[in-house]
Amino acid sequence: MGTGRAKQFLDLGGRPLLAVTLGKFQDSALIHEIVVVVPPGEVEFCREEIVRRFGLEKVRQVVEGGQRRQDSVRLGLEACGAGFDLVVIHDGVRPLVREETLERALGAAGKHRAVIAALPAKDTVKEVDADLRVTRTYPRRQVWLAQTPQVFRYEDILAAHREAFREDWDEMTDDALLVERIGIPVRVVEGTEDNIKVTTPQDLELARFLFARQQEHANAERGARNAELGT
Repeated sequence: MGTGRAKQFLDLGGRPLLAVTLGKFQDSALIHEIVVVVPPGEVEFCREEIVRRFGLEKVRQVVEGGQRRQDSVRLGLEACGAGFDLVVIHDGVRPLVREETLERALGAAGKHRAVIAALPAKDTVKEVDADLRVTRTYPRRQVWLAQTPQVFRYEDILAAHREAFREDWDEMTDDALLVERIGIPVRVVEGTEDNIKVTTPQDLELARFLFARQQEHANAERGARNAELGT
């Protein structure tokens, strides 16, 4: 991002981006407990300036992540401990996730061992070699772009991450890929186009626009409900 600050702590509508993301899970009746994984050295800041400041009571632990994304997820899973049938893994920098996406994913997880939110590709996807020569073109109707949340049986995803750690699997940028590698089929449910991942300054500007629009919509719905109660 070029800001000198971890992107999950940048401002989004007057709150740190991570606080907005966690607020979506705090407000969801489908989520019971939250474990937050943060960059090394940011644990106390997150506890004080995110969790306590914004009253995120569902957050049970804030743990320090590892060098790679897959290391961080594994550490977060291990911090959950036993007692959970399902775990929802979500990128901290996808602050615009909608409740209906959670509902679809968790609903499908009642029938399938692994479920991810994704979008059908709008563009044609090309595979290229090291010299940027096209080596394969994928049929667009078969290509979906993975998002989070991703929902797994707790024992499945923990076993997959531990296997990846033992065997030193690398470049595991998607948790579903790990369970695919241990032979567990993954089901897709449709996500939403505004569930963007904030990676670049342009993403942040778009997220601010979309967040403001979400807030306006939510305020209008609250006003309509209040008006109905008043009558």
